[in-house]
Amino acid sequence: MPKMTGGRFLAETLKGYGVTHAFFVPAIVRKAVVEMEQVGIHRIVTHGEKAAAYMADGYARAANRPGVCMAQSVGAANLAAGLQDAYLALSSVIAITGHRNLSHQYRNSYQEIEHVLPFNAVTKYNVVVDNVTQLPHLLRQAFREATSGAPGPVHLDLQGIQGEVVVEAEADLEVIVEEPFTHRPPFRPEPEPERVREAARVLSQARRPVIVAGGGVTTSQAQREVVQLAELLSIPVATSLNAKGAIPDGHPLSVGVVGSYSRWCANRVVAEADLVVFVGSHTGSQVTLDWKIPPAGTPVIQIDIDPSELGRNYPTKVALLGDARATLRRLIEALEPLGPRTEWVHRAQHLVREWRAEVAPLANSDAAPIRPERLCKEITDFLPSDAVLVADTGHAGIWTGTMVDLKYPGQSYLRCAGTLGWGFPAALGAKCAVPERPVLCFTGDGGFWYHIGELETALRYGINTVTVVNNNHSLNQEKRGTERIYAGYSGNSDEVWHFLDVDLAKVAQAIGCFGIRVERPSQLQSALEQAFAAGKPAVVDVVADIEGIAPPAWGG
Repeated sequence: MPKMTGGRFLAETLKGYGVTHAFFVPAIVRKAVVEMEQVGIHRIVTHGEKAAAYMADGYARAANRPGVCMAQSVGAANLAAGLQDAYLALSSVIAITGHRNLSHQYRNSYQEIEHVLPFNAVTKYNVVVDNVTQLPHLLRQAFREATSGAPGPVHLDLQGIQGEVVVEAEADLEVIVEEPFTHRPPFRPEPEPERVREAARVLSQARRPVIVAGGGVTTSQAQREVVQLAELLSIPVATSLNAKGAIPDGHPLSVGVVGSYSRWCANRVVAEADLVVFVGSHTGSQVTLDWKIPPAGTPVIQIDIDPSELGRNYPTKVALLGDARATLRRLIEALEPLGPRTEWVHRAQHLVREWRAEVAPLANSDAAPIRPERLCKEITDFLPSDAVLVADTGHAGIWTGTMVDLKYPGQSYLRCAGTLGWGFPAALGAKCAVPERPVLCFTGDGGFWYHIGELETALRYGINTVTVVNNNHSLNQEKRGTERIYAGYSGNSDEVWHFLDVDLAKVAQAIGCFGIRVERPSQLQSALEQAFAAGKPAVVDVVADIEGIAPPAWGG
């Protein structure tokens, strides 16, 4: 077994597992950072630990393999906060931090708090590495945990403020790469055949079934199987935000995103169904509108790789434990084609047409300031067939989830699963993972302000994303709630949700990026073309209507 430093071992192992970028705030694992350069891993220094975590998350989701973020001891809690999104999105992120030497523990050491508790809340695996001989086992296990079953973020806390006790020490270390854990899913478990047959029987007997595709479909890359099952049995398909694009929005069986960030037509279809097939969905509050859609008592078939999720929120008529793609393939094999469910499919299509007719006036509006519905229509028309669309949360998630159509199987959608501000740095991470694909980030000015300094990071490393900012100089999702609370009171309600009207294109230009301000809908296509052709990070600053508020989700 060769003798090497922990830093060399860390770098070679990351390289062996397919990691191409590491996102961090110095100083952390300095010896490993040097070795990373030697083995060809790109080192991305960010302006904050949360941004580093968000970039690693975007990277992991776009690449379908683990992303890496790092921070020294004093920044560890910030990094933990940034892992919330990865945890909620079941994203395979490996976080590495340093901690004070053992002799400094429990003595009010400068700039340090205990790391175990902050990371426990946002990881599925959280361990302390006190010496270099522990590193091989614990690092390999981190990759296993991050990718296996329901994936998720993991954390390694190395001794030394910068992890130097572990990475600077030498030992006899062997680099072993376990190929299955270089990507997700590493394995594709299948359910028992008798359960598959029972699910096929129940599906065949249903008059108004609907498929609800969740994030597990995206992780498993089971999009084709979802469409196959839907076409085989004439079943409408709704998706969670995490699975948007699992079926092209223009497909005759697609009804759109369901839940709280939803098209009302999708909620209506799921509410009227006599059987709901949840595929790779945690059936959480967002996709079910606080468990109103489908109504309690609706028969459910649930497919999930995590046994603890089966029946968690809806008692199942049939539960299938397995990988989404493998399970759907077995289910398709067990089914016989049925005659078209003409009445039910026509009902679903009618509701979709009604929704499209309702939103058409705003989607085609020539008003200035620009309506967000029109902005989304222009993005739909422009988006390349292999593009990655990255969306922040709040209105950015609602607008892109409901109003942007993904028309091509080669398009991808990554959404913020937690905190506002995730979108822009996550898009940078996604671009690092798939540099050959165009990456467009959709955010509001409220979200963009969080990490606007990462424009300098993008320029420094040549990470050429296009960021479209729905700039209504506000957190306008707060408008309705603020006005309700202020009813009957005097005072300045605008103060708690308005921002300054800043030309963000000029901010981008001042940093050295491409920036263009758009004030009329007719300018949008040209602006997008210029941004993608700029050859540098680009910001399209869209002067948007502050009154552009997403309608409440339909809940019956």
